[in-house]
Amino acid sequence: MPSVFLNGKRVNTSEKTLFSAFPKKENTIAILNGFQISEDIELNNDDSIYIIQKGILPPRDELEAMMSARHTPAVHKILKKSKVAVAGLGGLGSNIAISLARIGVGKLFLVDFDIVEPSNLNRQSYYIKHLGMFKTEALKEQLNDINPFIEVKTKNIKISEENAVNLFKDYEIVCEALDNPASKAMLVNTLLINLPKTKIISASGMAGFESSNTIKTEKKMKNLYLCGDYTTPAEPGSGLMAPRVMVCAGHQANMILRLLLGIEKP
Repeated sequence: MPSVFLNGKRVNTSEKTLFSAFPKKENTIAILNGFQISEDIELNNDDSIYIIQKGILPPRDELEAMMSARHTPAVHKILKKSKVAVAGLGGLGSNIAISLARIGVGKLFLVDFDIVEPSNLNRQSYYIKHLGMFKTEALKEQLNDINPFIEVKTKNIKISEENAVNLFKDYEIVCEALDNPASKAMLVNTLLINLPKTKIISASGMAGFESSNTIKTEKKMKNLYLCGDYTTPAEPGSGLMAPRVMVCAGHQANMILRLLLGIEKP
């Protein structure tokens, strides 16, 4: 008689297979040990099963248990207790924040001063309905729709050499996602000098439509990681476009994930 976990709670069953124990119903999906199952499979003791009804938000404990199963419990536990700051919410920062929310980072601090405008829609994670909104407010709205069980703190302010330390002093991981080269350099240098325990994930070179394979992540010094191809700026004939920008954002988000898990090698 297998003893399994169903939606996070232990149950006993006399049946030997998944769908004989928990018959498959219309508009539901079954996840067994972190993987979606469409065909019947034999059950084993301590299997983790989630039967999820499509289109309905499960209770918080069930959703967190499901995410834990997807990410593996040890990873989810670490991410849930983690916090990350994202400086700049454009093509990089907005997509990075989306990834961090999806993996369940418990606390996000989003900093930007700008509003959503039409030119942002080609690569940034905003919709037409967000036009005219502060990026902090628009992104927080999206993150709440993705994962309402994380804490999102925002600040509408332009980052400067004078306020950077005070803004980010409580965060051991800061993602630099500004779009101005001078501002990028200012933030990185200010944090490296004044917050020696803070790890910074920065980016340079993701414009145009060159091969995705030229984008990489490197550890440039003790607390600085750089993502991009380092050579392709936005210029006439080579604008910022969603695919490569999102590839670079993915590199930054994945390096943040690795750092949260204690992995410092890119």
